Amino acid sequence: MSGDFPRNDKQKPNYALVFEDDFDSDHLDDTKWYPYYLPQWSSRARSKANYRFEDSKLILQITEDQEPWCPEFDGNIKVSNLQTGVYSGPLGSELGQHRFSKKCRVREEQVETRLFTPRYGYLEMRAKGLRNPNNLCALWMIGFEDRPERSAEICVFELKGWNQSAGAERSTVGFGIHPFGDPKIEDEFFEREFPIDASRFHIYAVDWSAEGVNFYIDNALVHTSKQSPDYPMQLMLNVYEIPRPAHESEQRPVYPSEFHIDYIRFYQKI
Repeated sequence: MSGDFPRNDKQKPNYALVFEDDFDSDHLDDTKWYPYYLPQWSSRARSKANYRFEDSKLILQITEDQEPWCPEFDGNIKVSNLQTGVYSGPLGSELGQHRFSKKCRVREEQVETRLFTPRYGYLEMRAKGLRNPNNLCALWMIGFEDRPERSAEICVFELKGWNQSAGAERSTVGFGIHPFGDPKIEDEFFEREFPIDASRFHIYAVDWSAEGVNFYIDNALVHTSKQSPDYPMQLMLNVYEIPRPAHESEQRPVYPSEFHIDYIRFYQKI
């Protein structure tokens, strides 16, 4: 499908809408979103998101003058991210959400914040990604990680620009589950090609319950997992610039790189 997939109706049988952002305002709702990326490993100043609003849509951006978010532990990667919680241990400790490297130490202690940390429900996003070979955009959930083992990830949608073919009729989309520090979860992540143009608007969703996780694209079931993290998780919505080796990409980064999000909705069973 090369065009935009239409919006879903807000009403969902047997579910109650418990979190929603249609991005109809000209400012970010700070009761819903924390506009930094894992700031405990860097700082709020370096990890602050770039974004704008247009036509009732959130547009996360990577700009040319944007600095890498965490050069000490993550090199030259740039990111603009919104998340719905944050947790870290004391300064200098190894305690904190999504410790992506064994080298990570808390460089800026964070006040524990739980804006939205549900346990089970149906998460849905309508968005359009980007095909730039230096960019990745994604929606995922991570355990709040107030205990290190509560750290699994449910990836709803991941689009790597360098994985996309030149044609617009098919796209490779990533989705699945990562264990990180959760010993009860096994890695179950996929990158599959679908007959959609992911640089147009499509709907990506998961139905997360105690029995497992169902993954959907444009309301069609694409995978069922029998695994399920059994603790509160928070939302992570982001776009990255990831430098590619010179032999892999001759194209220079495109600025601003923009990830367009129409809405985010989260439902729970009635």
